[in-house]
Amino acid sequence: MSDSIVPGEGEHLTNGWEADVPPDDTLKRRAVLVHAGWPIAVARALGVPHRRTGRWAGAVVGAAGELSNPVVLTRPLATEDAADLLAEVADLVPPTSPYFLLNPWLTPDLAPHGLVLLGHPPLMVRFPAPGPAGDPDGVWVVEATDPETLAVAERVLIEGYPMVGARPGSVLRAGLLDGATRVWLGYVDGEPASVACAHQAAGATLVEYVAALPSARGRGAGAAVTWRATLADPAAPAMLVASDDGWPTYERMGYLAIERWTGWLRPAAS
Repeated sequence: MSDSIVPGEGEHLTNGWEADVPPDDTLKRRAVLVHAGWPIAVARALGVPHRRTGRWAGAVVGAAGELSNPVVLTRPLATEDAADLLAEVADLVPPTSPYFLLNPWLTPDLAPHGLVLLGHPPLMVRFPAPGPAGDPDGVWVVEATDPETLAVAERVLIEGYPMVGARPGSVLRAGLLDGATRVWLGYVDGEPASVACAHQAAGATLVEYVAALPSARGRGAGAAVTWRATLADPAAPAMLVASDDGWPTYERMGYLAIERWTGWLRPAAS
């Protein structure tokens, strides 16, 4: 046995992002993989174009809405590789539609390639722990397990999330319920008011599509559905990318900010 800490000639030193690295290698790897699995799951349920390579995953979910077409990088991107990768994405998402690119790393600068920097949202994680004993007064939450309830949840999502212009049936479809995704719909005083989804992959729960209608905000309906998604698997860590405005809300639920990722938007061609 050698006493040297210097690697031997030809010895491979993992960086944690090779294809054969286990999903649970690091908490960040779990976060990257569960985020990458989400657009693919939605696209397969909708029967729309999608692609997953060794570098990114993305889908064409809708023609409108700045967050409708997610693209997630799955390994660090070198500046010299940006043009090639973005050409691959452009081959999937037509120029008439926008796409939102989520980069779990801070570099490179994609503005020279026509993308707009949206900011550096925090990745937040909540480790397994009990949730609240019940829902706020006047709030009732159901899981969408049939096409009718799912259609109502989709309407709330389109109205309450940045998906203005999305057509009914173009975001949530019944096929989504046959896989690793669950959807909850919140009511306030009997009226549909909030929605949240949970997607499970890589040993983690991704909380996505959290939305509440303006008329119901302040009643706890958004938090109620978010709790359901967060605890979809009580034994798994829950993860999400928050806005700075939403950070305090998730922090009160026990989420911890781990690091900041980077969000980019490729606007639709006019």
